Amino acid sequence: MLKIKPNCEHCDADLAPDSPDARICSFECTFCASCVDNVLNNVCPNCGGGLLPRPIRPREKLDLRPASIERMHKPVDMLAHAKLLARYRDIDPVER
Repeated sequence: MLKIKPNCEHCDADLAPDSPDARICSFECTFCASCVDNVLNNVCPNCGGGLLPRPIRPREKLDLRPASIERMHKPVDMLAHAKLLARYRDIDPVER
């Protein structure tokens, strides 16, 4: 089950459980759409995978399975990320 993390790991922007701007990779690393588009170039800095819109849990289910309140703020090391970008930027996420 998704944790539904409350913030962007890079810029620490708040991401409500119903935010259409939340993006996740297959390991549930969580970033805002702005960071994915303008900083990460759709390459997860932790695993190299692509980032997709996070599913939105129905409100009635949030009562039983609430979103996480644990924040993860780990700004991206841009030098290390440049290496990932050089490797993955031009490869479609399904081909990585």
